[in-house]
Amino acid sequence: MIKLTRLNGSVYVLNSSLIETVEATPDTIITTVDGRKYVCKESVDEVIEKIIQFEGSIRLYADIQKIEGA
Repeated sequence: MIKLTRLNGSVYVLNSSLIETVEATPDTIITTVDGRKYVCKESVDEVIEKIIQFEGSIRLYADIQKIEGA
């Protein structure tokens, strides 16, 4: 899940696994696999960085669990 900001300043959390496309039009529009569209203040690069950080944290947690469980 990644935390994003609506244009009005409110914050929402989006399941990054459901993201199909991220585009700048110039607002950043995220389209999910079910066709829903979300607009956010973050740039395309910021959204990508949030996804990378989130996915990396999942992998790191899984690796730690493997080490501790071994």
